[in-house]
Amino acid sequence: MKLGLNLPYEGSLSFPQALELAQRAEALGFESVWMPEAYGIDAVSTLGALAARTQRIHLGTGIVNVFSRTPALLAQTAATLDLISGGRFILGLGTSGHQVVTGWHGMAFDRPLLRMRETMAIVRQVLRRDRLVFDGDVFHLDKGLKLLAHPVRETVPIYLATLTPGGLRLTGELADGWIPTLFSPSHMNVFRPELEAGARIAGRSLDSLAIAPHVPVSIDDDRSRARDALKPWVALYVGGMGSKTKNFYNDLASQYGFADDARILQELYLGGKQLEAIRRVPDALVDAISIAGPASYVRERLEVWASAGVTTMLASVHGKAQPDRLRSLEILAAAADAVD
Repeated sequence: MKLGLNLPYEGSLSFPQALELAQRAEALGFESVWMPEAYGIDAVSTLGALAARTQRIHLGTGIVNVFSRTPALLAQTAATLDLISGGRFILGLGTSGHQVVTGWHGMAFDRPLLRMRETMAIVRQVLRRDRLVFDGDVFHLDKGLKLLAHPVRETVPIYLATLTPGGLRLTGELADGWIPTLFSPSHMNVFRPELEAGARIAGRSLDSLAIAPHVPVSIDDDRSRARDALKPWVALYVGGMGSKTKNFYNDLASQYGFADDARILQELYLGGKQLEAIRRVPDALVDAISIAGPASYVRERLEVWASAGVTTMLASVHGKAQPDRLRSLEILAAAADAVD
């Protein structure tokens, strides 16, 4: 199992700090560094700067949504970042959700999976430098324009961030990799049937799909303190993402066996009682979807993730200070070497 580094998108790190983390990860043998995007730091600018200051590590959008940029622009971006990095770019895509797409970008959150399917087809067509003619249900392109730039590669890997049954089937059918959030390695059975159904449509084995979950990591000798550092993130996703009637992460926590907790967290969070919601996050849920504990515990958890079929674990390292975050990277790298 390889390691990836997931950088924060809300602006909690300065660029010099993000660069230092990426360069240290590269030196430690991390396979990739990923930049998410919501309504904080934009992923493309950051990855372009990192691409110019690293040599070997792969760089991925983890993820950008398919509503705020056109498919052709996403393809141009992929071609450009691949050029700057010398063929190290991975395009991570997702639909995001109603809050970001409508509330931030002012776009209708309409037919998200169909839009993602057509976006992938157009991106791949553009990167091959085919004349762009596409007649879909969402996009209609008939001018026959062709990408002027010459990409380093004819294909750039496309990873999808999906959790719904339809999204999982689309991932299994068409994607090069899968980026789940709030993923529990002990509950791979929740996802595997739909991923395999999609793979069967394409006539391929699920083994061809890279599995790269986003995993919060909090390393502290005090297990309770390590968990507490991650509970605001869990409370936000399970309690505050989406709406009361549609929150994929809340649904996922219920499928993991935390239905009552998920309901209570959502009621508290959406009711303006965020601090109480954070205090109510169960330790068991934190343990299921993260690595929270002392350095001696990290190898044990990495073995669990690897045994679930994870090919790359995208670690989001938590720490109050930069030396703590750098130390976490070193501990993860040493533990991964021991697992291998």
